[in-house]
Amino acid sequence: MSANSNEVQVGVERLFIGAGCNRIVNNVSWGACDLVSFGTQNAVAIFCPKIGQILITLPGHKAHVNCTHWLPSNKFAFKAKHLERHYLLSGDADGAITLWEFSLADKKWRHVLQVVEHKKGVTCITAIMVSDTDALFASTSSDGVVNVWEVILPSISGGECKLSCLDSLFVGRKPMVALSLAQLPGNSGQLVLATGGLDNKIHLYCGERTGKFVHACELKGHTDWIRSLDFSLPIYAKGETSSVLLVSSSQDKGIRIWKMALCDSLSNKGTSLASYIKGPAFVAGSSSYQISLESLLIGHEDWVYSVQWQPPQSSSTEGMEFYQPQSILSASMDKTMMIWQPEKTTGIWINVVTVGELSHSALGFYGGHWSPSGDSTLAHGYGGSFHLWKNVGIDFDDWKPQKVPSGHFATVSDISWARCGEYLLSVSHDQTTRVFAPWRNISSSEVGEAWHEIARPQVHGHDVNCVTIIKGKGNHRFVSGADEKVGRVFEAPLSFLKTLNHTNSWKFNSSDDLQADMQILGANMSALGLSQKPIYVQAPSSSVDRNSNEGIDTLETIPAAVPVVLTEPPIEEQLAWHTLWPESHKLYGHGNELFSLCCDHGGKLVASSCKAQSASVAEIWLWQVGSWKSVGRLHSHTLTVTQMEFSHDDNFLLTVSRDRHFSIFEIKQTGLDEISHQLVIRQEAHKRIIWACSWNPFGHEFATGSRDKTVKIWAVVNGSSVKLLTTLPTFKSSVTALSWLGVDRQRNQGLLAVGMENGLIELFSLSNAKAEDGSIPVLNAALVVQFDPLICHVSTVNRLRWKNSDKSEDSSAVQLASCGADHCVRVFEVKCS
Repeated sequence: MSANSNEVQVGVERLFIGAGCNRIVNNVSWGACDLVSFGTQNAVAIFCPKIGQILITLPGHKAHVNCTHWLPSNKFAFKAKHLERHYLLSGDADGAITLWEFSLADKKWRHVLQVVEHKKGVTCITAIMVSDTDALFASTSSDGVVNVWEVILPSISGGECKLSCLDSLFVGRKPMVALSLAQLPGNSGQLVLATGGLDNKIHLYCGERTGKFVHACELKGHTDWIRSLDFSLPIYAKGETSSVLLVSSSQDKGIRIWKMALCDSLSNKGTSLASYIKGPAFVAGSSSYQISLESLLIGHEDWVYSVQWQPPQSSSTEGMEFYQPQSILSASMDKTMMIWQPEKTTGIWINVVTVGELSHSALGFYGGHWSPSGDSTLAHGYGGSFHLWKNVGIDFDDWKPQKVPSGHFATVSDISWARCGEYLLSVSHDQTTRVFAPWRNISSSEVGEAWHEIARPQVHGHDVNCVTIIKGKGNHRFVSGADEKVGRVFEAPLSFLKTLNHTNSWKFNSSDDLQADMQILGANMSALGLSQKPIYVQAPSSSVDRNSNEGIDTLETIPAAVPVVLTEPPIEEQLAWHTLWPESHKLYGHGNELFSLCCDHGGKLVASSCKAQSASVAEIWLWQVGSWKSVGRLHSHTLTVTQMEFSHDDNFLLTVSRDRHFSIFEIKQTGLDEISHQLVIRQEAHKRIIWACSWNPFGHEFATGSRDKTVKIWAVVNGSSVKLLTTLPTFKSSVTALSWLGVDRQRNQGLLAVGMENGLIELFSLSNAKAEDGSIPVLNAALVVQFDPLICHVSTVNRLRWKNSDKSEDSSAVQLASCGADHCVRVFEVKCS
């Protein structure tokens, strides 16, 4: 992407996307193309398991994405090796189903079509490939309807897809939440659809590719909701496909394997004792099938949310012959995934591999998935996290955790760059604070650096609304504000400082950042999840021996967290518990939940504001860094102050509010611990809420952005008044985020990043030429680039931040970070020339 203007040429590339998985079953799918799809808020995200990075987010849904399913899925990978295009189905909470096309040659995505047939949210999609250009899929919804669809795929790239609804099955007031489609064994061309849900039964429907589906029978046995169903591919016996297996899992903690065998003839219709023991029989076309319960698998201690047959492996060089491995992967809310296989001698199904057992770092798994090759398994958990294991053993099974993408699983409310730009800090309504940083690729085949989450400094009990990193000298510190009246100050422990040394971007200065007397190694979570207590560097063992209450004291002081220096990007188990920062201070004063924070550029003052409905509550508090005393209370606004920012010389504090006004305060340091502040101007600037503001780094010009879809550029004149310089052309959506980057101090030239409620981002070039009389500045503003929607957010952009790049770096490339309501943290590289 690039754009031309008279002044500046700009190109934009996506560097990083951090996002968590929607907390819902059936959300994840691993395709035959070896890419994983999942929903993150209203977007469909795609990640590559080989490099552990999210590649793209696809916009198009207007509600939360509930389920995704690849065409072909991992089950059909053995006959998809020659395909040039793969397809992806996604369903959302409004009942919309979207079809996407992915071209393997140029790695390009295309939105093919969207259909809204269901009246409520789509909860599950299952599909089978009938041929290279023909697929059938079924979708179920909480409206009590199961739809069966046929999709004719184009034979050429960019061709038209034809979608038709073959049948609609009304299942009653107890909706189905699990589906699986298969072709019945034999040459009948018959299909079978298994549905399971809230009535604890598995319902089987039979039909032809073009005809209606008829209810064949129901399978009873489970005593709670059916959560997952999966058909195997036909099982070969004596050179023929004689049976197919169905595996089901339930909230009754059990897994059942059902066998659907082709009967020799239709004459076997008698109601003999054997048929009662075996289970129901049904007729489909010219064949009849007998169902029997093959096995009952008991091992999980909580609801079993997903079961999946291991994908078939081709056994010939052409890759068309295959065998169905007798291996099942199950994932449960008991925090484990299990692989089940029949014992070689007895044929009894047993649990052969268990992974997980994450103790406190996860609240269970919502789904488990095989890789197409069957050597890796992926789980997604309650906290939006992924967990990937790979079998690295040669002669025996040895499952090891692998790197995966990570991120927030709720709205990301604020971000802040480290003072030298070595990492990015983000806070979210998922009640966590996370650190993302680039990491050297030493062992990877990828060249360069890849971004990863390297720490989770705060895991809280309230939604976190705002954050600011303390600038200036000293240790890394930040202040966060949540849905509580208290601001909390955190300080980096020794383990984090040493971990930073292994990332690509920073070498610590031992005299400055890594103090020789640093005694805090990490932090422990308190029982209520609000305060984080420090873990100190271990004292000498001799001091413990002198303790008279040794037994009791040892039990109390053994830390649950084990802070370690990370030499490679951490996995979820480490992040969730072992990378906390200790809380050093609390800032008491506000009457309501904190909403906005900012720090001055000298690292001496922090300003905070809270949610407010009156002038007395809407005051801004100033805190002195270090002593953390309150040194000022600024009064001006009558409603919530939405954003604040200090000018780059720290002389002024700019604040904007829901009351449609901006205010500018003059801040002066009058003594060691004394601050004087004066309201310079308060002005109504917009017709709606002002969401964002940003100063020009080279002067006293600033921008304000509002729900009225406008951005206005102002200048402070003589330190006592404000002049409107220009208003940018009206945007298509509310303006929710602004960030001003200084490009050329001589020409007072900069780039203004504008983020909107629709998730899109635009860059404007701003330059300030003095008029001939030297008095009135003339501002030139020009749109230089609109970001491609495929790299933008799909919902409101909550914050934009330019990296405070070092002067010694190549100034032609700068990094822009953004966060939004789509649960994503994004980093872009902007190249100016």
